[in-house]
Amino acid sequence: QVQLVESGGGLVQPGGSLRLSCAASGGIVSSYAMGWYRQAPGKQRELVASIGIGGSTSYADSVKGRFTISRDNAKNSVYLQMNSLKPEDTAVYYCNKLPRPFGSWGQGTQVTVSS
Repeated sequence: QVQLVESGGGLVQPGGSLRLSCAASGGIVSSYAMGWYRQAPGKQRELVASIGIGGSTSYADSVKGRFTISRDNAKNSVYLQMNSLKPEDTAVYYCNKLPRPFGSWGQGTQVTVSS
């Protein structure tokens, strides 16, 4: 049974920072490319950052230069450092594998950027 548990979200002012964490059940992080996705109200879920098994990273244009994805295989965890946050970053953030996500998603973590 796949388990993905996201945490670290919250309310932050524009320009602030948050660090999201994703704890995965054993073996997932080291076995797959992993990504952070987000879904804003009324919008489709989108991929914002990914990290390959070898550590290569990729970012959506909207977050490039502001977000950094990383992984710790020993801890079965994936992280997303988010800096210079903007109101348009407000969404529920999820982690999952790539290129085809598991059918079972975690509960996500809410990020709200507002003054």
